[in-house]
Amino acid sequence: MAYDADVIVIGAGLAGLTATAELVDAGRKVILLDQEPEQSMGGQAFWSFGGLFFVDSPEQRRLRIRDSHALALQDWMGTAAFDRPEDHWPRKWAEAYVDFAAGEKRAWLHGQGVRFFPVVGWAERGGYSATGHGNSVPRFHITWGTGPGVIAPFVRRVRAGVARGLVELKFRHRVTDLARSAGTVDTVTGEILEPSDAPRGKASSRTVTGAFELRAQAVIVTSGGIGGNHDLVRANWPKRLGNPPERMVSGVPAHVDGRMLGIAEEAGARLINRDRMWHYTEGLQNWNPIWDNHGIRILPGPSSLWLDARGRRLPVPLFPGFDTLGTLEHIMKTGYDHTWFVLDQKIIGKEFALSGSEQNPDLTGKSVRDVIVRARADVPGPVKAFMDHGVDFVVEKDLGALVRGMNALTKEPLIDEAELRREIVARDREILNPFTKDLQVTAIRGARRFLGDRLIRTAAPHRILDPKAGPLIAVRLNILTRKTLGGLETDLSSRVLTEGGAPLPGVYAAGEAAGFGGGGVHGYRSLEGTFLGGCLFSGRTAGRAAAKAVG
Repeated sequence: MAYDADVIVIGAGLAGLTATAELVDAGRKVILLDQEPEQSMGGQAFWSFGGLFFVDSPEQRRLRIRDSHALALQDWMGTAAFDRPEDHWPRKWAEAYVDFAAGEKRAWLHGQGVRFFPVVGWAERGGYSATGHGNSVPRFHITWGTGPGVIAPFVRRVRAGVARGLVELKFRHRVTDLARSAGTVDTVTGEILEPSDAPRGKASSRTVTGAFELRAQAVIVTSGGIGGNHDLVRANWPKRLGNPPERMVSGVPAHVDGRMLGIAEEAGARLINRDRMWHYTEGLQNWNPIWDNHGIRILPGPSSLWLDARGRRLPVPLFPGFDTLGTLEHIMKTGYDHTWFVLDQKIIGKEFALSGSEQNPDLTGKSVRDVIVRARADVPGPVKAFMDHGVDFVVEKDLGALVRGMNALTKEPLIDEAELRREIVARDREILNPFTKDLQVTAIRGARRFLGDRLIRTAAPHRILDPKAGPLIAVRLNILTRKTLGGLETDLSSRVLTEGGAPLPGVYAAGEAAGFGGGGVHGYRSLEGTFLGGCLFSGRTAGRAAAKAVG
């Protein structure tokens, strides 16, 4: 029986596009499958902020950030906290990825036309020991053009492959089975869904109009994770994080459902670290949703007062932007699914950024003028829209009215005005001196020693109850589903492994489906800026390895 292509790639997200582009460069014939319509090419990466993790970059050096491979590896390993026998390949992928981020990653992307915003962000700051979780220095590089800017060169390379007759794009093809011939997985079967003109991100029809069967020498699985399937998220929820939330908002569309992971497992693949996942604690219900239950994440600076559902400050070092999963673990032990930021307009104007390409039209549109306008605004336009229309926002001139508004958003009135006032007044007294016992105030002052934070990400220390800084703002924060950190176990050639540790013949995996490499390159936690980069690195590896194998 003849082959329809050299390689079949399942999933047209960033990892799939990267793998396909590498296969085209090697002269291989590729069929690229995706269940969504063509207008959704690029997958979740399109909606991203475009953050990328680099080590010792020109942008860092210009800001006097001293980074190194050794420091980045120390941070990665302290954050990942690998502690399982199945972490053998994830650990090796972590070492390889840090090599990539400190080596050719930036030059490789720059050579394809990708450019970067000059101010480096500081995500996941940790707050523990030097060997613990977190980035010791700023490493979050925002792509000029955000998510669309990241995927653009790979879309261009894939379409060039189409023009050369090397790539066949088959959208609306939903895979249902992987089968073997003579011991090698070489057959992909599934259903053809009816055409759909649904805009990118919107739910598309699931009406089946036919079936397909395709054969190739190799198959690369790049189908993503489980973040859009809340039932599956709850089923895999780790006991260490308590009971799963009753209510979550979705950071990804519903078609990110994990179906292909089960199909690969049925074909003999080993799926590891199912309980490792990355969900954000600063989620907002999007006032202008693209998909059902659409959530947007706040990328906060360090100054907002973070309170649990009853108005108690979160413990040290669970400050905004310091430890996502540590904060999630604490929240789930409170018995409630939500928390609060309490702040003022001076803080929100400088410290709130919203994740996503559509929430950053200046950066996405590559407009220097709009970036300058945003920097000069009292409150950036997208943030102001949430203040005006978002159901999670309360904006008032005095604390009493703020508390009444907060209590009106919950099933029962949990916030006591007197207790909250006592907490804020005590915090405000700590601002009067350049030294303090309040470690969040220390963190704010420390952040402003970094030029990037001082310029655009951290407000000058001031009293929250100072009328000149008002009005007061409270933001209800929801749990936001996002990334799957576990996945299909792969070796350093992206070959999918079986329960016995041997390669599953003919099958490769990349991106979130592979836990961004190895079945869990991040371990328990992420340093941020590593998801897109993980798709790029593992997709490139899978494409090159498959091209060599079928050559």
